Amino acid sequence: MRLSDFDFELPERLIATRPARPRSSARLLVARGDAITDARVSDLPSFLRSGDLLVLNDTRVIPARLTGTRTRDSAQGPATARIEVTLLEPAPGGHWQALAKPLRKLRQGEVIRFGEALSARVEAITEAGLTLSFDAEGEAFDAALAQVGAMPLPPYIAALRAPDEQDRTDYQTVWAERPGAVAAPTASLHFDEPLLAALDAMGVRRVHVTLHVGAGTFLPVKTDDVSQHRMHAERGIVTAEAAAAINAARAEGRRVIPVGTTALRLIESAASEDGLVHPFDAQTDIFIRPGYRFRVTDGLMTNFHLPKSTLMMLVSALMGTERIRAIYAHAVHENYRFFSYGDASLLLPGES
Repeated sequence: MRLSDFDFELPERLIATRPARPRSSARLLVARGDAITDARVSDLPSFLRSGDLLVLNDTRVIPARLTGTRTRDSAQGPATARIEVTLLEPAPGGHWQALAKPLRKLRQGEVIRFGEALSARVEAITEAGLTLSFDAEGEAFDAALAQVGAMPLPPYIAALRAPDEQDRTDYQTVWAERPGAVAAPTASLHFDEPLLAALDAMGVRRVHVTLHVGAGTFLPVKTDDVSQHRMHAERGIVTAEAAAAINAARAEGRRVIPVGTTALRLIESAASEDGLVHPFDAQTDIFIRPGYRFRVTDGLMTNFHLPKSTLMMLVSALMGTERIRAIYAHAVHENYRFFSYGDASLLLPGES
């Protein structure tokens, strides 16, 4: 398949820069087979069944965007440069992989200071970025990062506005628990306590898994032949308890519906060919595109994705390329809001 097979026209006015409030008031496009229904996320219980199992990603987004300075001695005295750093993922030895602007103003061994709370030493520099070691770790590092960092909004939002204090709440799920992501599992941003209570009341079950979403989720596909694309790797965890809950649902004929492509990619990575989910604690670079045979997933709740992205390929694999084209054409025509802070879809390929 060619990259152009996953392209579509998206007016910029449909790119959401703020989420709906309350969270569950966002719009929800429900696709059951070929049928499309326009609803609200608060209507989700109407489209689920008692016993359905929602798989939720409990990763927590860290405030990974940092602004600091490096100081270098020169013949004219101390020379200071402003450096913007975006953390990407933890690296061995307690280090972090990161991006920096301007990278050319840094040398190995230099120290970047982020106010009084935090500093980092440049351990290595490559064309792809740099490796940093911080002067704090564990809870002290988390506290310092919370003090000096900003939320790492996706590029298509950051291009339209700067992150602010409200994003610390908006760009985090209500069940976020395990710090490590630099991007939110955005389909989960639509859930609030009233919606969770309504789902509990009707017998919809939930299980948590963890996939620390990396900045690679925003990388463009650069090969025209999509089979040549190589996915970024992200760390995922499926506990023995979570695996058992998913396997029990499948054994009892109950639907397994991940909330978000991150949860879907993780449980598919943890499943064997026979659909049995195993405990998992590793990196996954699974690339789901048309032709993939789903092992565990019966449906998916997800936001609307970028043209020519691997996530467009994933939803096309689930629903079929022609059906996804029709779904996205409907979403554009009906002015659904797109991307991380946008509206949601519930994709149920086997329903009618």
